[in-house]
Amino acid sequence: MLSKDHPTLSIVIPALNEGGNIKGTIDALKKSVITLPYDIIVVDGGSEDATVDEARQCGVQVIKCERGRGKQLAAGGTQATGAWLLFLHADTELEAGWFQEVEQFIIKNIGLCRAGVFSYKLDNNTPAASLLKAIVNWRTRTLALPYGDQGLLMSKMFYRDLRGYAPIAIMEDVEIVRRIGRSRLHIFKSHAITSSYKYHRDGYILRPLRNLLCLALYFLGVQPQLIAKIY
Repeated sequence: MLSKDHPTLSIVIPALNEGGNIKGTIDALKKSVITLPYDIIVVDGGSEDATVDEARQCGVQVIKCERGRGKQLAAGGTQATGAWLLFLHADTELEAGWFQEVEQFIIKNIGLCRAGVFSYKLDNNTPAASLLKAIVNWRTRTLALPYGDQGLLMSKMFYRDLRGYAPIAIMEDVEIVRRIGRSRLHIFKSHAITSSYKYHRDGYILRPLRNLLCLALYFLGVQPQLIAKIY
């Protein structure tokens, strides 16, 4: 039976002007066969559209904090009471059957310091989208560098040991994954299916190149607030 006071799994969704996506993301989660008690927390960073209203109409908890995905994720991680935490972007839906993998991961990793991320996929099957999917999944498996749109699952205990997300302007996903480390990172076969809207808007070449530039600057030691201006 669902217990919002003592959930096993807390799903944290940072959002900013995601009125066109947030309902679909929440509905997809609620339609999943989740057998553990869970709750959903939307962390809004000051949306000027219908994001907050849409989330509340879906019956989930909404908290507000200063804009910035790192700050929002950190706020959600602090607020969440679940024994396990799943961080998920507002424009991302999880593939049918995802929970069976997650449940097995939770059962096998109780008391262990391990985290899981999903394989990557866009919500269309164009050649450009398929190529990007292949590149991202190669990067994830070979370099152990998933991005935030692939979700992140870990126990609350492990999250606290890591001291959570850094409240930085950008690269909060890479920063925490580097602290987790390759040996403690599991990749689910199930996909996190992300909206391709931003790639249609910015281009399948320009946007990945910009992301690569931001990543390179981060590894070179450039401050996240400066990288954010480029992004």
